[in-house]
Amino acid sequence: MNVIEKSFKIDVQPIAQTRLTELDYENIPFGRIFTDHMFIAEYKNGEWKNARIQPFGHIPMHPSSSVLHYGQGVFEGMKAFKDEQGNARLFRPLKNWERLNASAQRMAMPTIPEELFMDALTTLVRMDSNWIPDTEEGALYIRPFMFANDEFVGIKPADDFVFMIFCCPVSKYYQKPVRVTMSDEYVRAFRGGTGHVKAMGNYGAVMEPLRKARLDGYDQILWLDGYEFKRIQEIGTMNVFVVIDDKVLTPSLEEKAILPGITRDSCITLLRDNGYTVEERDITVDEIIAAASSGRLTDAFGTGTAATVAPIGEIGYKGQHYMLPSIDNRPVSIWLKDEMRNIRKGHRPDTYNWLYQV
Repeated sequence: MNVIEKSFKIDVQPIAQTRLTELDYENIPFGRIFTDHMFIAEYKNGEWKNARIQPFGHIPMHPSSSVLHYGQGVFEGMKAFKDEQGNARLFRPLKNWERLNASAQRMAMPTIPEELFMDALTTLVRMDSNWIPDTEEGALYIRPFMFANDEFVGIKPADDFVFMIFCCPVSKYYQKPVRVTMSDEYVRAFRGGTGHVKAMGNYGAVMEPLRKARLDGYDQILWLDGYEFKRIQEIGTMNVFVVIDDKVLTPSLEEKAILPGITRDSCITLLRDNGYTVEERDITVDEIIAAASSGRLTDAFGTGTAATVAPIGEIGYKGQHYMLPSIDNRPVSIWLKDEMRNIRKGHRPDTYNWLYQV
């Protein structure tokens, strides 16, 4: 267990009256309820300044703000949990900091010092820790993000930026097994692009394909490579794993076309350390279909901060529907989901030193 001590100067303006009394812990829609406070810092003249926590609310923006026109922005997703003693814990926050900075560098944006990131994060979560649902599936979803804020119309890397963090109490992201479709009409990412970072524009580009997929009854798209549409990449909200012939397979990060998920990395570590064979490699559409048709595809699931470990119930491709076994008969994903929850909630020892007590 690591304990983060506050050292970065942050001005704090606490809310006059909490809105916590309005929260119904038994009915928490994902991403629609926000805690009392938010963090803001500004980057001007080559330095971060004006770090502050203030009551959650709208922010003023100039109509010519760069992010509104050119999409120069990045973000992260992470969670805080309550352990059995009621302590707030963050799950691998430094990995989110590293990935946010990797995204920033790819998008010609300034990096955020570790001290600033961690002090902002821990101070905000401490202040709003009572918003963490004390339920088995409950957590505080945390959204750090940075955007270009030049007041200028013209295509150039911006000079001014804003870094913010806000939080949402959440429960399950998916309420049932996920239905995904593989499409050879649209492309999410390709070598040399931005598929390996959390750039805002990556998500804007998938809205029309996702709209069409939902009209066809699917929840998400299982994206294919942008060259031949033969290899799977990731799902819009998650990295993807399949179990074929008792081997756990997941697409490789080598091409830099999929996100290096922190939950993905954690799951691979747990699986390998507990005797599972995990292969990070190309997985073809033909391999998926052949395994599904012959009964050798015994499990498929997505991993991500929001979804944690989410079972896939069906894979669609070119009008065909390939059904997965009942989620009650999935020993790999059932065990993995339980392990992740038990670590995050403090039900088992944190042997990997993944948790930070706030």
